[in-house]
Amino acid sequence: MSLSRNLWKGINNSNPISPNVFCADPTSVEYQGRIYVYGTNDHEQYLKAQKNTYDKIKSLVCFSTDDMVNWTYHGEINVGKIAPWIYNSWAPSICSRVEEDGLTHFYLYFSNNGTGVGVITATSPLGPWSDPLKKPLIKQGMKGLENCPNPFDPGVCIDDKGDGWLVFGAGIGKNGGTKAMPGSANIVKLGKDMISFASDFVQIKAPYSFEANEIDFMNGTYVYTYNTSWDERSEWPFKDIEKAPTCSMCYMTSKTPLDADSWVYQKHYFKNPGEMGLNYSNNHTHLQKFHDKWYLLYHTLTLQEKAPTSGGFRSMCVDEIQIDEKVPDIKETTGSRKGLAAIKNLNPFEKVAGTTMLTSADIWYSDIENPEKIAARAESNGAWIFVKNVDFGQGADVIEAKVKGSGSIQIRINKASETIAVIKPKATSIKEGFTSVNAEFNQKITGCQDIWIVFTNKGDELLEWSVK
Repeated sequence: MSLSRNLWKGINNSNPISPNVFCADPTSVEYQGRIYVYGTNDHEQYLKAQKNTYDKIKSLVCFSTDDMVNWTYHGEINVGKIAPWIYNSWAPSICSRVEEDGLTHFYLYFSNNGTGVGVITATSPLGPWSDPLKKPLIKQGMKGLENCPNPFDPGVCIDDKGDGWLVFGAGIGKNGGTKAMPGSANIVKLGKDMISFASDFVQIKAPYSFEANEIDFMNGTYVYTYNTSWDERSEWPFKDIEKAPTCSMCYMTSKTPLDADSWVYQKHYFKNPGEMGLNYSNNHTHLQKFHDKWYLLYHTLTLQEKAPTSGGFRSMCVDEIQIDEKVPDIKETTGSRKGLAAIKNLNPFEKVAGTTMLTSADIWYSDIENPEKIAARAESNGAWIFVKNVDFGQGADVIEAKVKGSGSIQIRINKASETIAVIKPKATSIKEGFTSVNAEFNQKITGCQDIWIVFTNKGDELLEWSVK
């Protein structure tokens, strides 16, 4: 069986996160030893239009990882179904907190087109999600936001006191706003329920602010990050601070966030990806601490380079970034195609979702709105999945998989040249349900291996697998 060559992401690169899903505007949360990353579902637009004008996007996507190289796709969050009043769902921001019921509650804020901000909630990072307000949390023209033409692109954090904070806003304010000082970035303290307000809206005087608002809390300091505009820096209010490059990510800090004059501009920390040879597009980042290291999530157009489109469809990436939390000081960093090395090996003795991979060729997914049933599906004979750093330890003899279809699934090692097991679904049709199938390895497999999961027949599906 020859392998498909229709891959958009090579096996030697960890970026972008997904090898086949266009997605952007990352946000993330840590839960039970994994990072869950959410983003704008550019792929919904890709399937419906040739150009990415964002107008057809009414869903978000979710991925997770514990090793930073193999990512599990958890499918789409259909915000249009959960909150049917929306225009669109873009640029999410998420946080979590253990509430009085003892459960961890997740609060996922999103842009309702450019008109405002909505919020959906869940008690699992994978949902099910619900719409507690049945309307926008923030919308154009509401009291206190008359000067903010586009109150979107939310960023959320929870501080050391358990209080929630939300930043948002874009556009040139009607009341004296300029390109150099648009006057539309805002911060507000959230109520205890995280879906109401406990303060007035306060303007953050952010030079050349454009979009991509995010907020973090570090060592007693609130850190506001944002994307600057494409405008030339004809004015610059600081003599001793370098001008922010166009469409770059910058940050400001404050210890008293509701005091508008307390916010201090610091510097830029991430230029436009085009400056790094990753193609020019808009810019949106998120900072995530995981296992005592900081990571920068961002998006580029790199996946589109080998895909059959040039419509501006983005893909989420991640690289390490250096942050001194004591100051706090965010060091300038760059993005890359190479991406990260694994921070741990993958454990195959536990269940591995079929949608877990570093890359793949001719693979798509079934049941994408059901994270418990989503499976990898072959789109051609010879489709394959590549999983990196699979640690078989002292040895494994058998692989067990939940599969369906009419062909077989080969497990290969050694640059896909050696087949070590063949899984044959019991179902005679892909219309039948998943069945558990055991297949013996033709040799005892030990140590750390990269594996290829090869589908002989188009339409066959893999739900999960493990070894013993």
